[in-house]
Amino acid sequence: MKKMFALLCTFGLLTIGCQSKKENSEKNDTAMVQNNTFSTVTLNKLFVDELGNNISFQNILAQHKGSPIVVEIWASWCSDCIKGFPELKKLQAKYPKTAFVFISLDKSKEKWAEGVKKHQLNGNHYYLNEKMSGEFGKSIDLDWIPRYIVVDAQGKIALKKAIVANDTLLIKTLDNLQP
Repeated sequence: MKKMFALLCTFGLLTIGCQSKKENSEKNDTAMVQNNTFSTVTLNKLFVDELGNNISFQNILAQHKGSPIVVEIWASWCSDCIKGFPELKKLQAKYPKTAFVFISLDKSKEKWAEGVKKHQLNGNHYYLNEKMSGEFGKSIDLDWIPRYIVVDAQGKIALKKAIVANDTLLIKTLDNLQP
């Protein structure tokens, strides 16, 4: 009887703990959508483009102002990223007026360039020499890759977080942003 009671108490605590974490993560995502601008740290972060030039995230977004943007944060070593590319390519076909920006967290520029070539991802590609837990990752609450962020035509965050390209909310957001 004591074992059964202990088991039920443990299960109850785990359930409450998991539910609290879920509610908190939902609140965080909702809060970020309500605060639909990127932080100064995020906007000023420098990336490397395919030609080797440094460019700030703010300037990356400015290049596509007037169009919806899907930002994918990925790496060539990320199996979930690679598995998602077929769905991503379907998304690109469905939304040809949407800009696709790829930010790689690869371990080296060489691995990044190999990954871009190997997977034939259409869009603008940038490299960031940081881990997920780096300054940029912290500034966007990055906890998993792939990570999709949708930005509207005015440069405001329309969707903070999706981790698959066929996410229902991601698609609904893009549908709402089409001209």
